[in-house]
Amino acid sequence: MTSLFRAAPSYRSRFGVAVLLVAVADFLFYGQPAGITVPLFAILIAAAMVAVHPAAFNDGKVWLKSATLLVALLPLAETVSPLSVSVALGALVAFALSLRGRPWHGMARIAGQIVLFGLAAPVRFLGDFLQWRRAARRFGGHRIRLAAIAVWVMPLTLGAVFVALFGTANPVIEYWLSLIDVFKLLDLIQLTRIAFWLFVLAGVWAFLRPRLPRFQRRIARPNHHPADAQPAADRHAVEDIVFGKAAILRALIVFNILFALQSGLDATYLWGGVALPDGLSYAAYAHRGAYLLIATALLAAGFVLAALRPGSETSADPLIRRLVYAWVAQNIMLVVSSILRLDLYVGIYALTYWRVATFVWMGLVAAGLALIIARIALGKSSEWLLSANLLTLSLTLYVCCFINFAAMIATYNVDHSLEMSGQGIPLDAWYLRSLGPDAFPALDRFFDRQRGTANAGAVAELARLRGVDEGWYRGLQENWRSWSFRDWRLLRYLDNRRPIVPSVAEPVPDR
Repeated sequence: MTSLFRAAPSYRSRFGVAVLLVAVADFLFYGQPAGITVPLFAILIAAAMVAVHPAAFNDGKVWLKSATLLVALLPLAETVSPLSVSVALGALVAFALSLRGRPWHGMARIAGQIVLFGLAAPVRFLGDFLQWRRAARRFGGHRIRLAAIAVWVMPLTLGAVFVALFGTANPVIEYWLSLIDVFKLLDLIQLTRIAFWLFVLAGVWAFLRPRLPRFQRRIARPNHHPADAQPAADRHAVEDIVFGKAAILRALIVFNILFALQSGLDATYLWGGVALPDGLSYAAYAHRGAYLLIATALLAAGFVLAALRPGSETSADPLIRRLVYAWVAQNIMLVVSSILRLDLYVGIYALTYWRVATFVWMGLVAAGLALIIARIALGKSSEWLLSANLLTLSLTLYVCCFINFAAMIATYNVDHSLEMSGQGIPLDAWYLRSLGPDAFPALDRFFDRQRGTANAGAVAELARLRGVDEGWYRGLQENWRSWSFRDWRLLRYLDNRRPIVPSVAEPVPDR
C-alpha cells in the first residue's frame, strides 16, 4: 500500500497517457469502420507500454520482443477479423507481461498468464483507483473531497452570470457567445460514447499497468489417523486392480482390435468403393461418422494420457508402449478417415464456415495425437505436451488469419455447383452473398456463366443486389480507416473487371 501511494506521480502520468489513448481511440473508432486503424492503435498501445516502462530499454531483448509483436500484428493489416484481433490481443498481453519481467518460456505458462490477465483486465482500473484512494486517505495525501468540489459552485455560477451580463452589454462578447452551439456540445455527450470511453480506458489501463490477479490458496492438510490407514490401503488395492498394469494391457488389446475393425470398414467403403447397404448413401455414411469419430479419438487420447503417466509402471513396460503406439496410430488413421468422410459430405452439400472449421479442428486433433506419441517416445512431461499443443494451435490460428475463408468457400461452392460442373446441388447464391464482399469474384464468375442461359432470369435480381452491395462496399472504403491489404486487393479486382450483368435468354420462336 505504501509503495502504491509513493508511486502516485507514476499513476498520474500513466493516467494521462491512458486519457490520450482514449482520445485517439475516439477519433479512430467511434462511429467509424474498422480497418488499418486497428493495427495502428495496437502499435500506439505498445509504444505507450514501453514509454511508461523506461526500464524496458535496459533489457537487451526488448527489440526482439517488439519485432515478435509486430509479426503478431501483421494479420490485422491483412484484415480485421475476430481471429486476427484475438491473436493481436494475446500478443499484446504477452508483450506487456514481458515488460514486467515475466519470462517468455513455456507455452502453457504463457497461455495461463494471458487467461489470468484477461480475467483481471476489466476491473484493473477500478481496483487500482480504489486502492490508490485508500492509500491516499491512509497517508494523508491529496484526495478529492466533496468540499473541494463545493467551493467551485459559487465562483462558477457567478462567473456564468457575469458572462451572460457582459454578453448583453458588449456586442463583441455577444458575437463570441453566439458562435458557441450549446446543443451541439451536448450532442457530443452521449451515453454510448461515454461507455466507449470507459471501455477503452479500462482496456488500455490494463496494458499500461499489467498485473496478474493474486489468488491465495489455502490448502487444508488432512489429519492422518491410524484408523484411516486401512481404508486408504483398500482403496489403493482396488485402483491397482481396476486401473493397474494388467487392466491397461487388456484394455489396449481390446481397443486395438475394435479400432482395427472400424478402420477396416472405412477402408472397405470409403477407400475401396464397395457398395453400401441398401438405403444408406455415402453422404449419410460420411456425415454420421465425421464428428463422432473425432470424439472417439479425443476420448482415446485422454485414456492414453491417464494410463501412461510419466514415471508410472505402465509407461515403462515395452509391450504396453508398443500397444499404445499402435493404438494412437490407429486413432490418427481414424482422424484421417473423418477428414475423408467430411470431404465426401462437402462434395455433395457444399462448403460452409463450420465445415472449414471442422477440417482445421480435425487436423489439430491429428497433430495432438502425434504429439502424444512424441511425448511417450521422448519421455517428456505433461507440461511439455500442453505447451507443444498450444504452440501448434497458436501457429495454426496465426496462419488462418491470412486465409480468406469467405473467398475460398465461395470459390469452392461455385466451382462444384450443379450449374458450373453439372454435378452436385444447385448453388446457394444467397448464402454466398451473406459471405460479404470477398465473395464478389466467385459470384461474378457464376453470373458470367449464366449469361444467355435459361437460368439468367432467376439470377438477375441477385445480380442487381450484387451491384448494390458493391456500391455500399465502395462507399465504405472511401474512409481511410477501413483500409486493409485484403480490401485493397479486392478493390483492384473491382476496378479492373468488366461489368457482368446476366441477360435473360430470349425465347425461341415456334416454327
